[in-house]
Amino acid sequence: MRVVIAEDNTLLREGVARLLAEAGFEVAATVADAPSLLFEVARRRPQVAVVDIRLPPTRTDEGLRAAREIRRAHPGTGVLVLSQYVRVSYTVELLEAGARGLGYLLKDRVSDLAEFAAAVRQVGGGGSAFDPIVVDQLVTRRTSGDDPLRALSGREREVLGLMAEGRTNQAIAERLVIAERTVEKHCTSIFAKLALPANPDDHRRVLAVLRYLNA
Repeated sequence: MRVVIAEDNTLLREGVARLLAEAGFEVAATVADAPSLLFEVARRRPQVAVVDIRLPPTRTDEGLRAAREIRRAHPGTGVLVLSQYVRVSYTVELLEAGARGLGYLLKDRVSDLAEFAAAVRQVGGGGSAFDPIVVDQLVTRRTSGDDPLRALSGREREVLGLMAEGRTNQAIAERLVIAERTVEKHCTSIFAKLALPANPDDHRRVLAVLRYLNA
């Protein structure tokens, strides 16, 4: 899987590149600013762009704006945003185009190679990978009575939240200390309550996560 990395901190940029290379990824380019990122994505056509949310010159939201442009101009490229802290407003902006091929991780997660590599692969495969803290903050925003997920039980919300983090049924079962078969039953119930019938043209797991993150 080919990746392009945009991070203005040289040590972190090279560290991320090294971690991904060790995990078997092809690091096609590493850049330090948004214009260079957009140029390399257009030239290299990576499966994933790993983007610091703050890039020069102002280090405010250049990375965010570049991420949105990549999702608009290159829908086949997944975007994994890295940030030092959670900004729910940024997450909502990115989710305007849906959650497919999108991830948002805190930079602390980069130190866990297995978790970071799994997130990159998930995003590159068209899935989503959100930091648990990001998911928690998105959940707390849903206080209105028209919450489309209000029919879900507490356990079903937990399962769907872990889906949004990009976890498999086995990983969800281990996290919640339940049988994988039980996770499958919860998934079936979630799909039914969200009115997502089985369809060979649709991926219900992705659709459920989209519904969850866009609610």
